[in-house]
Amino acid sequence: MDVIDVIKIMLPAVLSFSIGIAITPLITHFLYKYKVWKTSGGKIAMDGTEAKVFNHLHSERERLVPRMGGIVIWMSTLITVVLLLFIQVLYPTDMTVKMSFLSRGQTWIPFFVFLSGAFMGFFSDVLDLFFHKRGIKISRRLFFVALISAFVGWWFYAKLGVTGISIPFSENSIELGWLIIPFFMLMSLSLYSSGVIDGIDGLSGGVFLSIFIAYTGIAFYQSQFDLAAFSATIAGSILAFLWFNIPPARFFMTETGTMGITLVIATIAFMTDSLGGGIGISALPIIGMLLVVTVLSDIIQVLSKRFFNKKVFLIAPLHHHFEAIGWPSYKVAMRYWVLSAIFALTGFIFALIG
Repeated sequence: MDVIDVIKIMLPAVLSFSIGIAITPLITHFLYKYKVWKTSGGKIAMDGTEAKVFNHLHSERERLVPRMGGIVIWMSTLITVVLLLFIQVLYPTDMTVKMSFLSRGQTWIPFFVFLSGAFMGFFSDVLDLFFHKRGIKISRRLFFVALISAFVGWWFYAKLGVTGISIPFSENSIELGWLIIPFFMLMSLSLYSSGVIDGIDGLSGGVFLSIFIAYTGIAFYQSQFDLAAFSATIAGSILAFLWFNIPPARFFMTETGTMGITLVIATIAFMTDSLGGGIGISALPIIGMLLVVTVLSDIIQVLSKRFFNKKVFLIAPLHHHFEAIGWPSYKVAMRYWVLSAIFALTGFIFALIG
């Protein structure tokens, strides 16, 4: 570990941020020119009824702000990866070879998962906005997530020999054998469901940013420098997105952003577990605590309405409940930023000492 390794992490992050800032005006022009927003606001609750509280808070704004802002994240990440690889091929010096972080051992699988989710999310958004079909049905999106995660889980098991989950403060692990595949699928599906955190200007960007910074640090500590550089690149791209998504947001992230991001978080957590000699999976519930809370609030609300015919929250997920009780949306977002930074730091420390 030397100065070059630090530069290897920082340079792609700065580069992806700069590229994101540079391409956003072009993307924004496209989104506004083709009116990439919902023609009618409103949302249907998970039980099939009208989400009255949400619609009161957000239906008007949904018809004024473009969607698909997640393009900024995956496109700036993609350009950064390709640019560094291109420079390495054209000018193969020790430095340029070191700076390119696309490697079979650490980043091929995360990169594949990230782009697969982003492109599927893009397709869903296109159907939603231009063909009035509300995107790809949730059942089909879940099937896609399950399919991708099954393949990646199999790759971890069959190709990389991952059969267990590291236990914090212990040299032992929980051996799952081939069950590591459905475990990874369950983790990926759970993280994908947390994508509903993309509901308030600036909220999801700040939360996801903290998570990727934490895993950048964990991978760096494990000397997985390519993986750390990849995580830092996504963090830089998210920071560029957040620059334009802070209240009032220029655009929303939507599926083309959240699907790729949530799926790659699961992959990076696995890469920083037994493969990296760490506890990346056990640290995830701490680092991503706000994602956990978001999903749990939805589950609690659904179960309470089904079995007790009453709501626990005025509206779920939890961040919309805070809006409903009178918190301004910017206050909800900024308090989530603070909490996400604290949880990410706590999880990072836990990963180091565990």
